Amino acid sequence: MFASDYSRTSKPVIETDGLTKQFGTVAALDDVDICIREGEFVAIMGPSGSGKTTLLNILSCLDTPSAGTYRLDGLDVSTLTEPERAVIRREKIGLVFQQFHLIPYLTALENVMLAQHYHSVADADEAMEILQSVGLSARASHLPSQLSGGEQQRVCIARALVNEPAIILADEPTGNLDEENEKLIIELLQRLHEDGRTIALVTHNPEMGALADRTIRLRHGKLDG
Repeated sequence: MFASDYSRTSKPVIETDGLTKQFGTVAALDDVDICIREGEFVAIMGPSGSGKTTLLNILSCLDTPSAGTYRLDGLDVSTLTEPERAVIRREKIGLVFQQFHLIPYLTALENVMLAQHYHSVADADEAMEILQSVGLSARASHLPSQLSGGEQQRVCIARALVNEPAIILADEPTGNLDEENEKLIIELLQRLHEDGRTIALVTHNPEMGALADRTIRLRHGKLDG
């Protein structure tokens, strides 16, 4: 589906209006208006310091704007409390970080099941199915220290997917990976997009950006083009 098709057939899932984030006197984001529609794969690109991660943190409900509004699935989440934002993250969003944030003393399976615990439903069989879908069923009993970087990132993606979120937000998911593992993550994101997930991906990687239906470019906290 081409990007123009989404404007005709899909509802807005992520919308910002005048989104601004101040850190002291510095505007990390300055009057940013974006719309991402259901099922879209959008790359967020720009040079270091352009505001990409700040934007993703707000879209992930990990942070709040200084001004402007952010609507997620039609709900204005800009003024929600942290407990309310935590519910939104748990119910609607799968987060994939460049840093893996795995619990070192838990196995791959247990790290995935931890996300289920926060969702109040722990199901080892379901968690194993998700690990199998990312090619890691044979590594389920391994600790993070026993996994390669690519395997750890796939555990992170499995953890993000186990509660079946409609929206996946990823910050440089291949930034720490070699070429072989980068290819595996790219193929996995393509499959998720084909399954109808809405994906917003922060990346410096042109190959990753080329996967997207369209690209949002930031420079100095503003939309660029």
